[in-house]
Amino acid sequence: MKNLDYNYLCTVIGNMSGIPIRLYKNNRQIFYHALVNLPKDPMTAFKKDILSIDTHVGYYITPYFHYYGIVSDGENKIIIGPSIQTSNNEQTLRELAFECDVSPDDAADFIIGMKSIVSMPLDSILQILCTMNYVMNGEKLGLGDIIIYDAEQQDLKAKLEEERAKYNFDSDPAAIRDRQNVHNTLALEQTIVNFVRRGDTTSLKKWIADAPAIRGGILASDQLRQIKNTFIVTATLISRGAIRGGMDVDDALSLSDAYIQKCELMNNIDRITNLQYHMVFDYAERVEKLRYGKQPSKLVQDVAKYIQHHLSEPITTDDIAKALFLSRSRLSVKFKEEANENLIDFILKEKIEEAKRLLRYTDKTSVAISAYLGFSSQSHFSRTFKKYTGSLPNEYRKRHNN
Repeated sequence: MKNLDYNYLCTVIGNMSGIPIRLYKNNRQIFYHALVNLPKDPMTAFKKDILSIDTHVGYYITPYFHYYGIVSDGENKIIIGPSIQTSNNEQTLRELAFECDVSPDDAADFIIGMKSIVSMPLDSILQILCTMNYVMNGEKLGLGDIIIYDAEQQDLKAKLEEERAKYNFDSDPAAIRDRQNVHNTLALEQTIVNFVRRGDTTSLKKWIADAPAIRGGILASDQLRQIKNTFIVTATLISRGAIRGGMDVDDALSLSDAYIQKCELMNNIDRITNLQYHMVFDYAERVEKLRYGKQPSKLVQDVAKYIQHHLSEPITTDDIAKALFLSRSRLSVKFKEEANENLIDFILKEKIEEAKRLLRYTDKTSVAISAYLGFSSQSHFSRTFKKYTGSLPNEYRKRHNN
């Protein structure tokens, strides 16, 4: 639209919603407005993926369940977000700060700023996108044209998938083509992969119960072929996540092949859907057993969960004992009996496992990783890393990135 004041439009929308908003022109940021104080834009970690969305209307969901809405008229692109519909704990926000290269000194302010962003339902974000799209492109879209989840949240896994399949495959073909203009992302799949990588079956079950049902992209015109193709993609992603979690490569890939072969023999969408859920939990449970023993006790699981939620902090036995309402001595003795290792070793091993992942799959420096994981110094981190892996952090990265 000619003579449109984009800066004014962004300011009005930002003030009305209470959510940060940006204006890009030819993928170069020229305006930013936010009512909250953030040392760094949280979009930094996902900038490349978000800017790659080139449809008139789309939205991106991060692994932290933050929403970014995008409206583009070709040359100009307005990005609003994040909207936080689900609450994040401090460890999650510290992870986001780390991904955004927020300095340790500014991390607390970043977390406060993120918690101050207005929580808005996804429907409201989509209404804003529709309004902005009409102003910028003259298109009259409704929620039915851009929404990519297909039903209300489902308590049962099978019901969720049945509704998803019905929405995807029974809808009018023209409406389906219209919805393809919405950008789809692997963010949610990556979230599930992370649960498998950590062997966190408890969080996986909770996530499936609470997560919005997000429609996957169209992979085939035939209903049965579509669901099988989705299954194959899931098997590929999950097996790689399990390998990162410590599962033997041959075992993980052989199991994937077995599941895919079993899927190909099936001709019932509901059975394939149920098999897919079984596969995800199978991988997660196998990684869990590798990391915590064949039958991890509740105490070991509770300790592991506490560590995962406080990875970026110095963790002491006293901290965990207080959180679990146990005495320090009782916790140490009971944990040694049930896990067959000292609690301090367990804590450090968990931190080093996370350090190994960051060294292999990110470009963060060992200094940044050391600070993020709460080590007192870089030398302490290096000594601890070598103790449990046999090599220094930079040697480990070099060996696994070749």
